Amino acid sequence: MKEIIKKISNISQFIFGWGIFLSLFVGGLTFVAYLVALIVGGNVAQNICHFIYKILYPILIYISSVSVVIGLIKMYLCGEIALSTKK
Repeated sequence: MKEIIKKISNISQFIFGWGIFLSLFVGGLTFVAYLVALIVGGNVAQNICHFIYKILYPILIYISSVSVVIGLIKMYLCGEIALSTKK
């Protein structure tokens, strides 16, 4: 039973890590895209901002939320207490 929990924990840690990495990377790309939109201006900037806000952000929020849930499942499976004042 412990081997199965360890295997599930390793898989969930992998998925959590890549999900958060992807969220942070896309977040950085949105910063760069907003800077480009600021420099370019006009209708192109409006289209860039519309794409980021209406299409990219909902996907990014979904990916990060699922990643956090998977990370919490991993914490509970391993018995880790990360967000507590008790040690």
